[in-house]
Amino acid sequence: MAARENGPMPRPADDARCPCLSGLVHADCCGPLHAGIAAGGPYAPTAEALMRSRYSAFAVGDAPYLLATWHPSTRPDHLKLDDDVEWRRLDVVRTSAGGPFDDAGVVEFVAHHRGTDGRGRLHEVSRFVREGGRWFYVAGDRVS
Repeated sequence: MAARENGPMPRPADDARCPCLSGLVHADCCGPLHAGIAAGGPYAPTAEALMRSRYSAFAVGDAPYLLATWHPSTRPDHLKLDDDVEWRRLDVVRTSAGGPFDDAGVVEFVAHHRGTDGRGRLHEVSRFVREGGRWFYVAGDRVS
């Protein structure tokens, strides 16, 4: 399997459906968040919005965004994304806290993908914290 470490694939067009399947176009959903990290904002307003933008970053291969939104206490030194995995659908199962006035939150989701080994899914309960007005992914526990 090939791995990508250097940078994202081309982002979806502004008028294309956002990869997170929020129902919005990319320009009104995850696009500004991905572009904002490099420019110092805007940042995700909720833990769920950050989780959706991270899923979209996986879908487009944006490892720098994933690293920038990973809490420093758990962030790896580098991240290699698999070119052979195509992220197809995101289902948010539940959220707990993680709103615009919270400092912590949990998002449970199922991310569906397709790769050289066929179809698969990642079911995870992810933990997020907000520091300095920014949400960060801390860690996740896989659900079987």
